[in-house]
Amino acid sequence: MDAGLLLLRIALAALLLGHAGQKSLGWFRGSGLEGTASMFHNLGFRPARPMVVAASLSETAGAALVLLGAATPLGAAVVVGTMTVAAAANADKGLWAHHGGYEVALVYALIGAALGFTGPGAYSVDALLGQARPAAWVGAGAVALGLAAAAPVLLRRRALLRRTGAQG
Repeated sequence: MDAGLLLLRIALAALLLGHAGQKSLGWFRGSGLEGTASMFHNLGFRPARPMVVAASLSETAGAALVLLGAATPLGAAVVVGTMTVAAAANADKGLWAHHGGYEVALVYALIGAALGFTGPGAYSVDALLGQARPAAWVGAGAVALGLAAAAPVLLRRRALLRRTGAQG
């Protein structure tokens, strides 16, 4: 089980770091800061450039915590929150990624949530600190914190889209 959790943490962290790199640095055929800012503006996330920076930093921080298995519930909350916002941005396109939907963000958020409940396993900083297997309420708290952190961003976006009459 511990090796499986390590593999899951490495995979999620690598994908999140790539996701952040696409946004901020243009890596992996991403749009980079300016291109992503234009997209964020069109999606109703404003001011767009600071929102891109915040999203990239959140994805990077969540990835680092998950990868190290350090403060795993906090890392899970960051992943859940960031990916909830990402999923909402694509909700109008439906679930499936091949139509531009929120499938990928949903999967990342669910993996983050699962790690909040299971903990990082034995091969982690948390294990060194005696925190490798959290109580169920800790996982629930991580998910709740992530959703609560996403709410102001999504409410602000919704208000802006209503004000401008845009879709999203």
